[in-house]
Amino acid sequence: MKLGKISGYIVFVIILFLLPIFLTSSEYYLHVFILCGINVILAISLRAITTTGQISLGHAGFMSIGAYTSAILAMKAGVPVYGALILGALAAMAVAAIIAFPITRVRTVYLAMLTMFFGTLISLIFTEWRGLTGGTSGLMGIPQLGTISIPGLINIEFATKLPYSYFILVLALIVILFLYAIDRSYLGMTFKSIAQDEFLAASIGTNIANHKAIIFCIGCFFAGLAGSFYAHYNSVLTPDTFGLFPSLYIMVYVIVGGGKRFAGAIIGAIVLTILPEAFRVVKEYQPFVFVAVLFIVIFALRGGLVTLPDVIKAQIKKIHRRKAENA
Repeated sequence: MKLGKISGYIVFVIILFLLPIFLTSSEYYLHVFILCGINVILAISLRAITTTGQISLGHAGFMSIGAYTSAILAMKAGVPVYGALILGALAAMAVAAIIAFPITRVRTVYLAMLTMFFGTLISLIFTEWRGLTGGTSGLMGIPQLGTISIPGLINIEFATKLPYSYFILVLALIVILFLYAIDRSYLGMTFKSIAQDEFLAASIGTNIANHKAIIFCIGCFFAGLAGSFYAHYNSVLTPDTFGLFPSLYIMVYVIVGGGKRFAGAIIGAIVLTILPEAFRVVKEYQPFVFVAVLFIVIFALRGGLVTLPDVIKAQIKKIHRRKAENA
């Protein structure tokens, strides 16, 4: 990696860490920042699954498993919040591991239908299991993140949204680095080869089912982690938070951003989180806004928003070329 590129990343990370300080004038702005962090984790974890050609429309279902598991363990089992946070993510991965092999053997639209059905089933279970989840009333009074204290160094109390914004920022950066390392590794290349041609990948000894199951479980682990954080940040959980539409939104983040590039899902999640908030008048029409943006990207930017700089550069070159020809 070039020195200039590394320097650019360092500057960008520094700006990210300074951003919450400038947003402290409004709790609402910090809330949007936190939502961006949660949605980035959801988008890049789903994008990881799509690298093998799998289409999952039940990602919010695994988020809900992490959220409810973490909340119930902290509220009713007395598990420390940070322990519950990890256990929620592991619960989502465990459920993913149980269904991974039968589900990942199915392809394309059939896989999308199965994962959509599974996500809806999970939401239904949390709705009907009133004794444990509170049903449609949900869970309230979920313990928030506890104080992080290192004697003589730091003492962070989660009494405002500012520490939550830094927590989700660090969490998102860790997830991004982990999934980026996989994406650039030999394992990541294997995942992409499966998406391009399963039969060719199998002919050189690649275990298709195992690789699909591995990345499916990894993606669901991070979806569960995002859900666990959401539960302790929001302190309230209701099943309708994790229905079909949230799963569709996560997929739209990936498509609009540009799933073929790693940064695409991140850009898509940030833009489509901020856009409805920037135009709060149309907040209730969010599904239509998402569809409109999706159609614009499909027809104008087939590679997603991440390709916008390339498209602009190409247009500038074309203009210069025409001027040179007419001169």
